[in-house]
Amino acid sequence: MQTKEINGYTHIRYEGQTFPKEEMLTRSREFYEFMDKRRSVREISSKPVDEQIIENIIQTASTAPSGAHKQPWTFCAISSSSIKSQIREAAEKEEYDSYHGRMSDRWLKDLEPIGTDWHKPFLEKAPWLIVVFKKVYEVADGDKANNYYVNESVGIACGMLISAIHHAGLVTLTHTPSPMNFLSKILERPANERPFLLLPVGHPEVPTYVPDLERKSLNDVSVFFK
Repeated sequence: MQTKEINGYTHIRYEGQTFPKEEMLTRSREFYEFMDKRRSVREISSKPVDEQIIENIIQTASTAPSGAHKQPWTFCAISSSSIKSQIREAAEKEEYDSYHGRMSDRWLKDLEPIGTDWHKPFLEKAPWLIVVFKKVYEVADGDKANNYYVNESVGIACGMLISAIHHAGLVTLTHTPSPMNFLSKILERPANERPFLLLPVGHPEVPTYVPDLERKSLNDVSVFFK
């Protein structure tokens, strides 16, 4: 392995993958078409999912880039029925309040095509919940140490987490009850961690139905400067 010293630290030679142009076009198109099949699914089966699959998914998410390589995240994977029940009870309380006063009329109107309400049975039925916490700072020998670009870093990791879930043939949805402080209490997380995202993970029910929605076109989401 070839190495190089930079600022007194060892760097290893990067051995990236390269492909001919036509293969790059094919691979990029096929991956887009695969990811375009991903949908947020709320009808999740109780069919078991092997723990090692969840481990692999989390490890994939943890390959995400992060500010100064601090990796400011903790992924809590939950299969315990009692803990899932506690999370559902607390989440539904917050969701009920949101749907009955916190959300604006416009927000509620925008949610109508999706068909959501304050009931969240998937939080108990899904075989796994993954709760992502962001580490706003580190604690070393009782002292605080900075993390950098925490929201950006954890957001990227969550995107990779969702992609890995889809790649494994499973489904999920992004659930963000607000506020989410109850997750810290139920899961007994330390003070330097804040809940960021809650993902139920499992197989879809058969049959499962999702809204007949269209994603924005390339022209709607991008600008090319040539």
